[in-house]
Amino acid sequence: MEMGLFPLVARPALAELLGTAVGEGRVATWYGVIIAGFLVGAATGGVLFGWLGDKIGRVRAMTVSVLLYSICSGLSAASQEAWHLAVLRFAGALGMGGEWALGVALVMEVWPNTSRGWLAGWIGAFGNLGYTLVGSIAYGLILYGAQLPATLVGFGLPENWAAALTANGNWRLLMLIGAFPALLTLLIRLFVPESEKWKREQESGSVSNWSEKDLLGVLLGAIAASGLIALWAVQGIDLVWRVLGSILALAIITWGYLLPASRYLSRSNLSPELKRTTRRNMLLAAGLSGVPLLATWSGVMWMYQWVDKLPGGTVPEARPLMQIASSIGAAIGCLVGAVVCEKFGRRPVYAFLCIASLITIVGFYQLNTAYNTTYILSAGVMGLITASFYGWLPLYLPELFPTAMRATGQGFGFNFGRIIAAVGNLQMGNLLAQFDNDYGKACAIVAGVYLFGLVLIVISPETKGKPLPE
Repeated sequence: MEMGLFPLVARPALAELLGTAVGEGRVATWYGVIIAGFLVGAATGGVLFGWLGDKIGRVRAMTVSVLLYSICSGLSAASQEAWHLAVLRFAGALGMGGEWALGVALVMEVWPNTSRGWLAGWIGAFGNLGYTLVGSIAYGLILYGAQLPATLVGFGLPENWAAALTANGNWRLLMLIGAFPALLTLLIRLFVPESEKWKREQESGSVSNWSEKDLLGVLLGAIAASGLIALWAVQGIDLVWRVLGSILALAIITWGYLLPASRYLSRSNLSPELKRTTRRNMLLAAGLSGVPLLATWSGVMWMYQWVDKLPGGTVPEARPLMQIASSIGAAIGCLVGAVVCEKFGRRPVYAFLCIASLITIVGFYQLNTAYNTTYILSAGVMGLITASFYGWLPLYLPELFPTAMRATGQGFGFNFGRIIAAVGNLQMGNLLAQFDNDYGKACAIVAGVYLFGLVLIVISPETKGKPLPE
């Protein structure tokens, strides 16, 4: 639900905050910047809260992460400038990125070796049903339309507040609704049990090897990531300096985000071989996650911007219906993708998904010529294929790391992939300019990243039939 908010409301929100006179290029630039900031925040949060989950426990850290992104979503409704929205999306993403790493670790440790394919599938499926939920809410608000302001006034809101919340596609009201998950934190603390595997690690004393000082590396990495965004967002910087600065920034980000895990490994009594394997698996996890994340955020998610350019695509219900169709397809894909892994293995399924996703994205952007029923159905098919990775990842990543490092390892792996996606997302404005704002051609080119995924999976270990590492 959190991830589905901004792509759904981006165009009306940016039109209001930037002014309706700005051109398409300005809107696309800010859209890319805010999405990139969100992805960087999620990557930082994945490392930060993964570290916290390994240090103080999965449940306590998860409570803080959910509370953080809920509050920031609600505050986004008060944004007066585009940069306000960018800052709040970054801060909220810290909690959202952490929640994924903690939730996956907790679920896989509560049921360590039983039906892991089904568990991973349900994690991915319900994640995507969050998109369905926010899309359905947006569609309902559109249908309710003219009565909304009066209804809000009836609840006691001043008329000017009600008018502001329901202007420009109800985007402020939708962001305010994003604060409701904060209510879940009480239920999490009361009813969600802590991982017994983590408790045993705590009793053994291994959690004391995590040090707060190591988080300075994460801070430095986040600063470098913010600089990377600025490097591509600010106009007039020479391309050579941008490329050199990006290489330096990525090196600092990698070192900084890896520092807590590297220092933990150096203090632990794990074997040298296991230490080397863990470091290698963290980098592999980042690459394997980065491929579908880049394609999703720099390809699939731009369909919300593209639809306005198609005949019939300016109707208010276009984006909510696209999101509902895409997310339902994605939920099915996550479940099927994870379960199929149990039968055929992790590596063959990942390779198949790379090929199928490449074909699907290119087909979606090249064959659709108008917003209609075919467009909505094809969005559902694209969601089904491309989002299957998000059932595969929560199955595979926990299998790469021992209990003491599971939240941190998979938190780094999955969420560092968002940095890769952020870098790609920042190039979309330039790519669009090269094709005269032809979203179809630009997004089809982005899909070529799946070829890199085919290379990575060849050197990745197969974990089918093996127990979750202790």
